[in-house]
Amino acid sequence: MARRKYIKAEHSKKLEKEMLTCTFCGFCKSVCPYFEDNEWDPSVARGKVILAYGLARREIPADESVVQRLAQCTTCKDCERRCPSNIKVVDIVESARADLVAAGCVLPAHQRIIENVKNTKNPYGETQPVDLGVPIREAEIGYFVGCTARYRQKEIATHAISLLRKLEVDFTLIDEVCCGSTLQRVGAKERDFVRLMKANVNAAKKLKVKKLLFTCAGCLRMFKEQYPKYLEVPFEVEHLVQFLAKQNLKLRSFPKRIAYHDPCHMGRHLKIYDEPRKVISMIPEATLVEFAETKETARCCGGGGGVRAAEPQAAQRIASRRVKAASEIADLLVSACPFCVSNLRLGNELIKVDIEIKDIAEVVDDLLVT
Repeated sequence: MARRKYIKAEHSKKLEKEMLTCTFCGFCKSVCPYFEDNEWDPSVARGKVILAYGLARREIPADESVVQRLAQCTTCKDCERRCPSNIKVVDIVESARADLVAAGCVLPAHQRIIENVKNTKNPYGETQPVDLGVPIREAEIGYFVGCTARYRQKEIATHAISLLRKLEVDFTLIDEVCCGSTLQRVGAKERDFVRLMKANVNAAKKLKVKKLLFTCAGCLRMFKEQYPKYLEVPFEVEHLVQFLAKQNLKLRSFPKRIAYHDPCHMGRHLKIYDEPRKVISMIPEATLVEFAETKETARCCGGGGGVRAAEPQAAQRIASRRVKAASEIADLLVSACPFCVSNLRLGNELIKVDIEIKDIAEVVDDLLVT
């Protein structure tokens, strides 16, 4: 990477007026998970806006420090919630990342993800197929497993499938590839993630799917918020907890305190807050306890936006603070995203507090009376 490389920044230029709205008030510093971790201004939203503007105006070279700082964002969107100027920080960060990648300025960890998805259709680079025991066939309801549940947290996919079978849902898996979220978050070329979008939509259409269910918050956000920007999505998309909240679930008693962690891409991005709590409230004798920061103010687990891949130790430290907070009020910490569950478990490896960490699909499946 050249020391004094100035780039075209075609994506960022479109958001120059947005960047100029920033008054550098610093309100973002109070909620940024990365700033809480390193207390370094270029890592917080206002610092990234300055860097992105400098790249767009060709006043700042795309050196290694700029690439690193712009990668230090989980895209949790909490800075946008706190911003008095309503700046679209996530759009600015992702546009700057796209400009950097286009110019060949990319972190090695993110480049590996891009290459893995190109070569294997998943960010982990896995080449062996995973048999989840569900035939791919025509059905009105489909389950989109997602890469993390398929290759890293298989128990979540297994429990989700078990749940659907116990509820006698006629469903199918689809011939899916990566949803494209990871590529879009790290700034990969548009054509690369649009190709994935088309493949997934066509796979669901081929099976005449009318509703596609998800256990991954990131995958759901892509289909609900990002896919329609590039192509028609001719079926309903819904998280599994939204589907479960409408069922008459018969669950065994579970006299424990349960804290729910809102995934950022499901919470602040999609405003899905009530359904997971409704499902937890269906559990007899269970007590739902809330974090001090919950729902729209929920703290990020620290793993999203390519942070876990680029700086796993930072992601672990950020997650550990969330886990510690949960351990002070609950016996069980649940979330509705395999990647959040994975990173929260990683966080607990650092502090080793006495709390279970599970996906809500695991909990409901274990307690469902059949």
